[in-house]
Amino acid sequence: MARYCLALVLFAAAAFAQSGASDPAYNALDRAYTALRTSDYDSAIAAFREAVATAPQRAAIRKDYAYALLRVGESEEARDQFGVAMRLQPADEHVALEYAFLCNETHKQVEARRIFDRIRRNGNATAEQAFQNIDRPLAEGIARWKAALESSPDNFSAHRELARLAEQRDEIPLAAEHYEKAWRIKPAERELLLDLGRVWQAQGLAEKSMAALLAASRGAQPRICEKARELLPERYPYVYEFRLALDLDANNVELRRELAFLLLEMKEKAAAEIEFAKLHQLAPGDRLATAQLGFLMLARNDPNAPALLEEVLKGGDDELSDRVRSALKMPETLRRRGDTPRRQVTEKARAMAEKSFNAGYLKDALKYYSVAHESDPVDFGVMLKLGWTYNMLHDDRSAVEWFRLARQSSDAQQAREAEAAYKNLEATTSPFHVTTWMYPFYSSRWRDVFGYAQTRADLNLGSLPFHIYASARIVGDGRQTADSPGSMQVQYLSDDAVIAGFGIASRSWHGATMWAEAGESMKVLTSHEFGKMSPDYRGGVSYAHGYGHAAGGHGFFAENNADAVFISRYGDDLLFYPQARTGYSFGQVQAYWNYNLTFDTIRQYWANFGETGPGVRFHLPNTPKSLLFSVNGLRGAYLINEGNPRRPNFNDFRAGFWYAFTR
Repeated sequence: MARYCLALVLFAAAAFAQSGASDPAYNALDRAYTALRTSDYDSAIAAFREAVATAPQRAAIRKDYAYALLRVGESEEARDQFGVAMRLQPADEHVALEYAFLCNETHKQVEARRIFDRIRRNGNATAEQAFQNIDRPLAEGIARWKAALESSPDNFSAHRELARLAEQRDEIPLAAEHYEKAWRIKPAERELLLDLGRVWQAQGLAEKSMAALLAASRGAQPRICEKARELLPERYPYVYEFRLALDLDANNVELRRELAFLLLEMKEKAAAEIEFAKLHQLAPGDRLATAQLGFLMLARNDPNAPALLEEVLKGGDDELSDRVRSALKMPETLRRRGDTPRRQVTEKARAMAEKSFNAGYLKDALKYYSVAHESDPVDFGVMLKLGWTYNMLHDDRSAVEWFRLARQSSDAQQAREAEAAYKNLEATTSPFHVTTWMYPFYSSRWRDVFGYAQTRADLNLGSLPFHIYASARIVGDGRQTADSPGSMQVQYLSDDAVIAGFGIASRSWHGATMWAEAGESMKVLTSHEFGKMSPDYRGGVSYAHGYGHAAGGHGFFAENNADAVFISRYGDDLLFYPQARTGYSFGQVQAYWNYNLTFDTIRQYWANFGETGPGVRFHLPNTPKSLLFSVNGLRGAYLINEGNPRRPNFNDFRAGFWYAFTR
């Protein structure tokens, strides 16, 4: 529906002006409405936020705040403010409709449907149409899946999809019925336990909901376990809740093991023995559970206890074996102090670590890999994984130590991988290192070859979040374009100068780096200005991030690069260079599409243009990995043409290479 937010807010401002300064939110609101009149939405939003904090129960302020948020595209925050206003004034259908439409736009269709349904019952045609737009596809989908189940009652996908649509349509009993049927068909799909916990909770079935969430929280899928724990109460579960969870998920080994040891801790030995016996049937390889069952049976003189304990003696856990030998009154094995064999890495720790790492739960992966390393301190594969985990957690100092250790692996592939990772990180984590990069390329638009290069010596300052450096960069072109008539239009491409300076840069944080530099620029290529010196102050923020197979392999990828750079010699200008590429990687060759934008704060025509077009990037065999060749065909357009002596649109063919190394 049409949002006439600005008119409404300005009308509110006029009314507000009559209220006087006795209002505690007066000053903040006065600033907000004044900012709106000049379209200064950022200031208006800040002032509205202050007014809301001063008078949180005034729905009118929240509505005006929400409209201001919509003007800057903050749909989710605006939605939340309309939601509060709706709860403060439940009879205001206009606010409720705004909230419902924003819920629908921000993927909260269930909430939107409920509100449209409530309002349409008052004869509101807009709400009726919006409700039907959401409800009709849901009803048709439910009918379609019901028909599919009539012909195929054990169709897992049909049960799950029917349950999902029923939950969105608020048919909660139907959703619960089919989520449970889907779970019974495929109990390995443990996310269905989360769904069951949610819909049973909506039905008011607290005990059943607790059972489903408790079962989901104990299992071999870290992501599901973590989500379930977030929904569980902070207290520890009761015994009867464990039993209800096992009624639902009888084969859950982790759940039954925890219940058995809980009962043992509570001195309920008979009940604990029953659970350990069931656990022994489910997981006969669980030596600790088998040993505990044997101890309980031995305590009541069960003749079958020694046979169970003999199974434990066949395992590789010497500490547990000694406990069994003591219980059976057998002599412990004689071992010299220095020859105690190390424990083997438990399969559970390795499996949990791999699953956590692959799912992106890096802190969990670090914990499990650490457990695996403690169990077997000479497992070089675990050391290598610890290195990669620390690297992805941006703790390169720890990562480089693990890579250094993993280089000693007898597995040639592991050793090579660790060696390469160690060399890459060792240079950047050492107190002093020098990095050199160069990027020459040919541009058909300018019919010229441009060259950019920099050598930078970095000095790390211990644990401080920044480091200092000295650099020398060269920016030039083959035809000395910047020395020709009309050179202003390409000054951002070529200074024909060497720029020496000192700077400071932050450590990378989620791909972003801040830096600042002061130095001198010296003309070296131009004829009549050779040796001319001028101050050069620059600084900014750089960001880079890749997705998918941006670093290689086979598959789709995307990458973003963005730079904001202040340069004093360009009239104290601040330039922005957001760039993006999406494409497909074929191993050593990547085909992609470019999306480039350049703009500045003082609106110079040469610094405001956009480009797009195809490109190819490739690496030649038997050449350094950091040597990449690229070919791009771009179509561009200037965004500002006042004073522009060139055509507003242009084509450009660019070919060049990038090479970098660190010592």
